[in-house]
Amino acid sequence: MALSPEQVRSVAALARLDLNDDEIIEQSAHLNRLLAHVEMLQQADINGLEPTSHPMALQNVLRDDRVSPSLNRDECLANAPEARDGCFVVPRIMEAE
Repeated sequence: MALSPEQVRSVAALARLDLNDDEIIEQSAHLNRLLAHVEMLQQADINGLEPTSHPMALQNVLRDDRVSPSLNRDECLANAPEARDGCFVVPRIMEAE
């Protein structure tokens, strides 16, 4: 299934792309090559293959959650530019009502 330049122009308009005539011809050739590859893939025999979401087997690479000591509040706030009542003070980003 080959796309005509008019079909590419229509798709470009839907995508809000302003392509000139040379770009339409270039993109027509590009999209037609892409469609040819898709047609070739559709001819592949996939009977008996299990559907997958990824071509390679994945494994969880995250570490197990472990409880470990953490910094206490005073150590955390020691590096803060400003702290008040045991909390970080940050610039206001919303207007007060």
